[in-house]
Amino acid sequence: MPEPVYPPGPEGEIDELADEKGWVVGSGSASGFVRDICDSLPVSAVDGASRPQWLVDSGQMDGDNGEALLVGVPKLCPEWAKAVKEAASGSYERWFGDGTYVVSSKTLPRDSMGEDDEELTIPPGTYRASGRMEDCYWERTSKGGDILDNQLATSARSITVTVAPSDGQFTSERCAVWKPVQ
Repeated sequence: MPEPVYPPGPEGEIDELADEKGWVVGSGSASGFVRDICDSLPVSAVDGASRPQWLVDSGQMDGDNGEALLVGVPKLCPEWAKAVKEAASGSYERWFGDGTYVVSSKTLPRDSMGEDDEELTIPPGTYRASGRMEDCYWERTSKGGDILDNQLATSARSITVTVAPSDGQFTSERCAVWKPVQ
C-alpha cells in the first residue's frame, strides 16, 4: 500500500498528524474539519452561547475532534486558539439567552441535537444583558415557583440582574444575551 501524500503547508501537517495518531475526525479529513470550525466560529456566538460554550455544547470538542482542533486551529485560524483552549479546559464564560433556567452551580451541556428535553441551568451570579431591548422581561423565582423579583423593560440598553444561590429559576424573554459581570 503506497504511503499517503500530504499537501504542503498546515493542512498537510494536520492531516499527517491525525493519521499518525489514528484520530477519527468528522466525516472527512482532519484539516477539513478544522477549516469548517474556523469558518463557523465567527458566527457561533449569535444564539446565546460564548464561542467556547458553543464548541462544547455542540459536541465539537468530543473525542478526537478536540485533539484536532487544539492542534489545527492555531495553524489555520490562530485568532480562535484561545476559544479552543478555553473549551478544552472547561474554564470559559457561559452566556444565556431567552428561556427558563434552573439555578444550579452544576452545568449540564445542552443536547447537541438542540432538543430541549434536558434542564437548562444557570449558576448563581450577576449577569448583564446589553444592546437594544424592547419588552425585555425577566424574573427570578423561588424553588416553589413564587416570583422573588421581576422586571419588564419596555426599552433598555443595559440590564443587570443578580441570581442568588437560593433562587429556584431564572426566566428571560425578549432580552439580549445575559453575560456574567466580571
